[in-house]
Amino acid sequence: MARTRSDSAHRKVLDAALALFAERGIDGTSMDSVAEQSGVSKATIYKHWADKDALILEVMADINGLNARPSFDTGDTRADVRAVLAYRNPEGAEVHQKFMPHCIAYSARNPEFGLAWRHMVMEPPRRELRHLLGLGVERGELEPDLDIEGSLALLLGPVLYWYIFFKGTKEKPTVVAERVVDAFWRAYGVKVAGARGKAKRAKS
Repeated sequence: MARTRSDSAHRKVLDAALALFAERGIDGTSMDSVAEQSGVSKATIYKHWADKDALILEVMADINGLNARPSFDTGDTRADVRAVLAYRNPEGAEVHQKFMPHCIAYSARNPEFGLAWRHMVMEPPRRELRHLLGLGVERGELEPDLDIEGSLALLLGPVLYWYIFFKGTKEKPTVVAERVVDAFWRAYGVKVAGARGKAKRAKS
């Protein structure tokens, strides 16, 4: 389907805003500069976004792939958890890396925006992981008394730490996710083979 003029303008504004936010920071980027960079009138921009915060949030949704998030439900709980943690929008990695520190600083100065960001960006993977961990407990793969809410912090925390401080390194998110999930399963996974071995030794 061909993109409409409105769709094209929307895309131009998102791309221009991301480039400017990454280069100048959020406070250093005005809606006038976004209009000039994108070639889209400010009046049209305000038809799509109520204010700059709304534009920032959509830029974040766009670069995090939240508008086209895949389903993580292959039936392999451990692999699905890894996939959630490793999922990243493959496009625009370099400019994304430059943008994120500005976004973190802006969020720290604007708690209301930070809350909206957390809800929009963090809630989808939290919801997916909560569901998968529940399945892991039901399937007997994880401890029956697993603290699921605490587990979300244990899984997401190290990945976020890498994403903020080490994203520019050669280490890929898939490797980080695998390492985190392996450690989590060693701590909270039900060791079926080991349990069977103990039972056999007890009978002999």
